Order: sequence, then C-alpha cells, then structure tokens
Amino acid sequence: MLGVRALAGCFIVGCVLAAPAAAQTPLRQVIDTELKAAWKKENLKPAGRASDSVFLRRIYLDLVGMVPSIEETTAFLKDADPDKRGKLIDKLLVDPRYAGQQAHVWDLILFGRHPQNIFDTRKHDQFTKWMADQFARNEPYDRIVQKILLGEEDGSQMFYVQYKNSPEEAATAVSRVFLGTQLQCARCHDHPFEHWTQKDFFGLAGFFVRLVVIDGGGVEGKKKFKVAEKSTGDVLFAGSVKELKPGMKGEPVKPKFLGGDVLKEPALPVGFKEVDLKVKPKGDLPKPVFSRKEKLVEWMTSKDNPFFARALANRVWAQFMGRGFVNPVDDLSEKNEPTHPIALKAITDGLIANKFDLKWVIREIANSDAYQIGDVGETTEALPRYYDRARVRPLSAEELMASLGVATGHGADWAVKSQNATVEYMLRFFGEPNDGQGHFQGSLAEHLFLNNAGQIRQLGQSRKGNLAESILTSKEPWDAKVDRLFLSVLSRTPTMVERDRFVKHLTSDAKLTPALVEEAIWVLVSCSEFRFNR
Repeated sequence: MLGVRALAGCFIVGCVLAAPAAAQTPLRQVIDTELKAAWKKENLKPAGRASDSVFLRRIYLDLVGMVPSIEETTAFLKDADPDKRGKLIDKLLVDPRYAGQQAHVWDLILFGRHPQNIFDTRKHDQFTKWMADQFARNEPYDRIVQKILLGEEDGSQMFYVQYKNSPEEAATAVSRVFLGTQLQCARCHDHPFEHWTQKDFFGLAGFFVRLVVIDGGGVEGKKKFKVAEKSTGDVLFAGSVKELKPGMKGEPVKPKFLGGDVLKEPALPVGFKEVDLKVKPKGDLPKPVFSRKEKLVEWMTSKDNPFFARALANRVWAQFMGRGFVNPVDDLSEKNEPTHPIALKAITDGLIANKFDLKWVIREIANSDAYQIGDVGETTEALPRYYDRARVRPLSAEELMASLGVATGHGADWAVKSQNATVEYMLRFFGEPNDGQGHFQGSLAEHLFLNNAGQIRQLGQSRKGNLAESILTSKEPWDAKVDRLFLSVLSRTPTMVERDRFVKHLTSDAKLTPALVEEAIWVLVSCSEFRFNR
C-alpha cells in the first residue's frame, strides 16, 4: 500500500526510501561565522557582547525610533530569561511604533531633508503615512517598490512628484536606491570607471519620459497628485556633452533594461492620437496603449533581477550595522567589492527565498552576535569596516524628539503637541547630524539649542505625571531617585561615582530642590550619551 510514513529518521514515499532534507543554516549563524572569519583573517580583536542596557537602548532606537520608557527598561533589566533579547525583538517587530520608524528611515532614503521639486514635496506626510501602512501590514518589499513605481495608490505618487518632467533625475534615483547602482556619471559621457554607457543611462530614463504628474490641487502637504502615462515620447540622445552643438536635438533612445535588452514595444494603432494630459482628466486616468512603467516594475522586482535583491540586502544590513558590505551603500559596482561576500549573498538569497519579508531579515540580523556586539573596543572608527565593534550613530531629529519626550515623561509626541515651532526647530538644528557618510557633524547651533532652548529646559520642569514630578514626590531615598533618573534618561543605572555626585548635588539645598532636579534632567538629556545610540 502506497503512503507516507516516518521510519528511523527517514521517509518512505511509496517504495522510495529518502533521507529528510538537511535543515538550512539560520541566516544569523551564517552572518556570525563570516564576521568571525574576517576578524581572524584581519587579526582583529572584537568587542565583547553588549550589556543588556546597551542592547536595550540600541534595539529600541533601531526598531521603534525612541528610547525605552523606565517601565520597559526596568522590566527588561530584571528579566532573568536567557531568551529575553530574542523575545524583545519579536515584541518590537509587532509594536505599532515599528511601522512609523521604518517609514521614517525610508522617507529619508527616498526624499532626504531637501527633496527635489521642493515646493510640492517639502511636506509629504501622505507618503510617510502610506509607507507606515505598508510596514504595519508587513507588505513584502518587492510589492512596496512595485506600488511606488506604479504610483497608483493614494500617497504613493509623491515619489514621482519629486521628478516631475525630469526623467533623467528619476532614472538616477531609481537606479541608486532600488538597484544599488550609480549611473549619474554616464549622463554626460560614458562612465570613466565602469562599463555603463550614456545609452545605458538614457535607456533607463526612457521608462520615465512618458510619465506625467497631474496636480489635483489642495493646500501644501495635502495636495492630491496623480501619475499618468502617455503612449508616445522618447528620450533624445545627442552624444557626449563635449560633442554637443547649439540646436542639436539628438536621436530618440528606446527604453533599455539596465545591463539587459531593449524593451520590445508594439507599434501604435493606425491614426492613434495622444490624449492631452494638460487638461486635467475627470475620473480615471487614461491608460497608455503600452505601459513602459509596468514593464520596468515587472523586470525590476523579479527574483531573477541581478541588482534588486542584492541592493536591498546591502541597504538593510547598513541600516542596522552602520555601513553596507559594499560602501557607499548605493554603489554596488564591479570594482567596489564587498567586505563579506558570502554573508551578502546569504542575505540576498534569503530575501528571495522568504519573498522579500523585511521583518524576517531584520529579525535575523538583530538576533545575530554581530548586531549584539558591544560598542567599546580596540577599534576607534565610528563605522568599523569589519564590524568588530558596534557602530556609534547620532539620533535623527525624529528619534531625538521622541526620545526626549519618553525620557522626561512628556510622551513621544510632545513636540507635535506643543503650541510653538518645536518640530521646525528640532529639524533645523538636528535634521542633518552627519555628512552623508556616517561621520558626525554636530554644529554650534545644535549645541546652543541644547544649552539654551526653552523647549529643552521645560522638559525638566515638574508637570503632572512626568519624570521631574515623580522624583520630587517620591518617598524613596535619594540614591533610588538618582537611579530612577538614569534609568529614565540613559536606560542604565548610574555608576557609584555618578550616584554619589548626583545625590550630593540634589541634596545640597532643600530650598532649591525643584531647580536642582530640573538641572539634573537637563544635564542628562543634553549629554553626548543621550545624543547617540549608546
């Protein structure tokens, strides 16, 4: 009788005896094996495992964009479960704040602080909310990119609004962000160091030349945009910039997949007449006879695309580890070899096998020894090339705003709820803490704001339910109050020296206790330890 049954570790399927498939090595284990091999090869002494308090603050900032509350901190530090780190990672991946943090990270990747076409895209909250919804539903990454590049869902259109009437700029951004390939050097001449030619660049731009952004009206930040696609129009190529002469218009270039074939496009029907999209259409947008953008999306997000999954693997690794296996993160060129090629391939293959599940890859990275390494070691670089010490990074403006509110008991949304320009100030002074390469570039304006701004000082003043009030009304001894202060702001207990100094200062004059508590809170939130992810 044919059937399936287990027997002594084997399976009998009909009359065929076969051993079960070997369990696949977890990605986190592959990562750790490759990093340890590199440390040995480079004769590096890695930092030890991060302490619970260091790990706690790091994982909260990376996954939910703010420091943990004192309740979250004390619960974790008291937990004796050896699996508590993995359980916390799982908990934060389903926390509603996770989606907002991921949307914030990708908003900066796709728009930056100074987006193009700034009058229409300076405020693009509808796109950020749309992205947060994608992450909340754990939409696969390839589907998110498909939606962005199709631009058909409300909110998703804002990416294209940046590049209205600029197909060359759209091609540059799409190749850099989603394919990890920098083509800008091939815009004016064949790339001097890579094999990309001008026709490769303009061939990619050909997929965007027929797109038309239609402004549906509305106030800034709430405008309704639609993205239409014409059936006619090509990019004109006139050769190298050096060869250009006045009046030269160039020859039309057909769309060409990067590193691949020219798009095969059917002929237009006889007597075809293009719809005038300058007249705002009512109802549904007219469909093109043949959609170039749909073919681009189909090719780009295919599991067989040689660029797409690899670019994501390198980028998500850089998001949590500070730098990509290939650095810069968006320059996966032939001459820019990865530091850990096997690990990069493992993440790439894993993403494809797991259907671009971002939570899966984030969970694997966060559970690795590589991610949970300490931030103090022999290496002094902020972003160690071989990851032998954890990265040290400044908090983004959004992370800093939320963390200030959590630490002082005012709530993560304190800046948004304030009746002044707090958010604008925070973005102005803390919006660009590095030079684009991960190097911290704190400004004098940032320093002065932390030292003098009333918004920062007010966070330390006693209000119902906040940190200052809990310190002033508590019946605990002062050493316990100082512990509460440090746990709230820095997610750790003070050293003996710190505790003694703070107790001595806070009890120096009973008449000035409220002012002394306020000052103590300000000292901690303005120190470098709070400014960074350590």
